[in-house]
Amino acid sequence: MAIRIVRLGTPRAADEGLRIGTVRRPPRGVPKAEFAKRDFYDVWYPVLSPSQELVTAALHAEDDKAWRAFVKNFKAEMAESDASRTLDLLAALSHQTNMSVGCYCEDEARCHRSVLRELLTARGAEVI
Repeated sequence: MAIRIVRLGTPRAADEGLRIGTVRRPPRGVPKAEFAKRDFYDVWYPVLSPSQELVTAALHAEDDKAWRAFVKNFKAEMAESDASRTLDLLAALSHQTNMSVGCYCEDEARCHRSVLRELLTARGAEVI
């Protein structure tokens, strides 16, 4: 059992389980009834996405210093009670069932999902 960190909209792995969209907004131009069919997500859960202010900062992070500032601020958001409890829950569930969390970004290294991977691992989650 484990959590996969995925790019939303990519084909699902055979044993991926429930796909959770940790994004600020649903995919544009896609009817809600087709989110899962088109491999975006089964459940939209923006609690684990950066605030709109941080999304903007991440999109404009052109150097390592700006990216590190984004990571620091996003980790602070994830330390808030709802997000922190959600990360604890997902870490615990990763030992019982397969699931995945993801975002649309092409490059995981410059995406908040890389930070989610780190935070989940630190909480003892089984992460693929």
